[in-house]
Amino acid sequence: MTQETQHNEDATVVRRRLRSPFFIQLMIIIFLVEFLKGSLLVTLLPVYMKNSLGLTAWSIGIAFSLQYVGDNLFRSPSGWISERLGFRKTLSGALLLTVIAVAIIAFSSAPLWLAIACLILGIGTSPLWPCAMTGATEISGPNNSNGTAIGALEMASLAGIGAGPVVMNFLMQHTGSNYHTAFLSLIGCGVLLVLVALLLPGRVHSVVPHIQEEEIVHRNVLAYVAFKILKLVNSVKKTLHEVKHTLKVSWLVYPALFMQSFVIGLLTPVITLYVQNDLHFSPNMYSILLIAGGGITVVALIPCGKLVDRFGTTPFLHAGFILATVSIAIFSMVRSLPLVFVFVALIGISYAFILPAWNTFISHLVPKGERGAVWGFFLTLQGSGMVVGPIVSGRMWDVMGHAAPFITSSVVMGLLFITHWVLTKKQTNAAH
Repeated sequence: MTQETQHNEDATVVRRRLRSPFFIQLMIIIFLVEFLKGSLLVTLLPVYMKNSLGLTAWSIGIAFSLQYVGDNLFRSPSGWISERLGFRKTLSGALLLTVIAVAIIAFSSAPLWLAIACLILGIGTSPLWPCAMTGATEISGPNNSNGTAIGALEMASLAGIGAGPVVMNFLMQHTGSNYHTAFLSLIGCGVLLVLVALLLPGRVHSVVPHIQEEEIVHRNVLAYVAFKILKLVNSVKKTLHEVKHTLKVSWLVYPALFMQSFVIGLLTPVITLYVQNDLHFSPNMYSILLIAGGGITVVALIPCGKLVDRFGTTPFLHAGFILATVSIAIFSMVRSLPLVFVFVALIGISYAFILPAWNTFISHLVPKGERGAVWGFFLTLQGSGMVVGPIVSGRMWDVMGHAAPFITSSVVMGLLFITHWVLTKKQTNAAH
């Protein structure tokens, strides 16, 4: 069988699996989770906590930091749990926490409870991407051609992130800034999420050996509990042992994972301030800018994912990192409206190159035995940049000037290009 024939057969298998109920359900869940988080964190919470409750910016920052901490801290455990319990139990249980979090925010005004709610929200959404990446890897076919699948998941994510703030702004405008209605609509969104999660497959393949629990005398409750604890401890030890001995990657992968999200963390807290204070854009013009940049990324993700499957990750990551390095740096220097839109479009294209290629590149490093646990570990390390980035960015904005976070983000993108270039050289040399 020729390589071209094999590629066409793999592509056919992947396309068929992308239309499966399981993958469609995953996409719906990702869209709704990002819709909920985009609505809550971008549109509602900052204004609600500052203007309606009169809380300080420091309180808002703590609440948002706890959301990132909850999301990232529990990604590795949630990935491990999904390997044992399956997609349905893991995601439906976790997403129920998001409903509880939004309900606390809706019916409480105490800063402590709002901070706790943000932490619960982060914990509730933490299994999302470990489960999604495990699912994409499972349907990728024998040659691990999962760029198309990952591109589809990223498109659903970006669509949710973009749609959430736009829809919520529309709702707030037509309800006279009625936060109660907005929060109730998000609670409904959370309930819908749980219902969709209940349709997912149950237990997935597990490396935990099957033990005939019927052999345990259930009448002795203490013996049964001790057996379950011992089984859990042995399973964790086996997982750590297998990950340690099967995860053989260059040490450069770990700082690269951190830098990839650190760039986004640098830009997240200051982009709105920069556009409104330095570029003097109206809120409507800023919305158009976000839609333009995000829309280009979403539209380009699927074709880029297919090209990644066909030509590999290297050319797209090299091109994406270089384009992002240049575009972000120049964006911080231009003031002309047409040029601002041009460079936002280029940043969007660069991320369409990077997102499916980067996740595909990382997926090739994941051993088959512990996909959920390793994806959780990788995504936790990658997400830690979102915790550190905003802190560094805010300090730079105050001390070094408004352009400093953008220049630093550009420099980090350049470092990512160099790091990836070294990694590909090492892989090429190892292959020979």
